[in-house]
Amino acid sequence: MREVQTPEWRRGSRCTGGNCIEVAKVGGQYLIRDSKSPEKAPHSFTEAEWAAFVDGVRSGDFDFTV
Repeated sequence: MREVQTPEWRRGSRCTGGNCIEVAKVGGQYLIRDSKSPEKAPHSFTEAEWAAFVDGVRSGDFDFTV
């Protein structure tokens, strides 16, 4: 029988007022959900997709103030 893992949801340190994005890692998948709607199915990403996203954030690819 396969063990089912319960996601351990994490919020960013800048999260205030409950309007947050939450991230969990289960197996080789990264899950992302909106903290205001935890009953909705989360978006799922592979480790490679997550790493590419994090690299993009770090390099400023998502900085729209430039």
